[in-house]
Amino acid sequence: MSRLDKKQALLDTALTLFVSQGFHATSTASIAKQAGVATGTLFHHFTSKDELMKQLFLGIKQEFADAIKDQISQKGDIKSDAQHLWQVAINWAIENPLKQEFFQQYSMSPSIPAAIRQQAMNDILSFMGELILQGQKTGELANYPLSLMQESCHGQFLAATRYFLDHPETWENDEHKQASFSMFWNAMKA
Repeated sequence: MSRLDKKQALLDTALTLFVSQGFHATSTASIAKQAGVATGTLFHHFTSKDELMKQLFLGIKQEFADAIKDQISQKGDIKSDAQHLWQVAINWAIENPLKQEFFQQYSMSPSIPAAIRQQAMNDILSFMGELILQGQKTGELANYPLSLMQESCHGQFLAATRYFLDHPETWENDEHKQASFSMFWNAMKA
């Protein structure tokens, strides 16, 4: 197994164990053992379990952002553009339930340093901030502080994905899809 394969095996194993057992109940030794590498190899790639969680979170968040950015279609109508991104984001969550479960746990955990949360919001998901600012300029979105708006969007997304992961059949229901977006939109509109 190459160095990169070992690192990816550690990340994949950590994802599975963190979701199934929780962060605190998952030891670095158990991650290394399940990944088929020595514990020393884990520490060669990650200085600590917190560093492993941080890299896992940022890596998945980047994958999520890339998937959404690939689907951006700016028609110039903020509400339509936002609805399209909302549906793409929830589709990603439903197609990647293990990664979304990790987001559910880690995003709301006191284990995530504020700097990492800000990096995810301001760097990786910067396109969301740009959409919000654009909507504020046109007067379609409330003129609340950007960081507060981003956190609100994040919270709405986590709540909706929690619901749809628990009730996957409802995502196929147009009424539920539209309602989830309406609640999201109504929290932000002017």
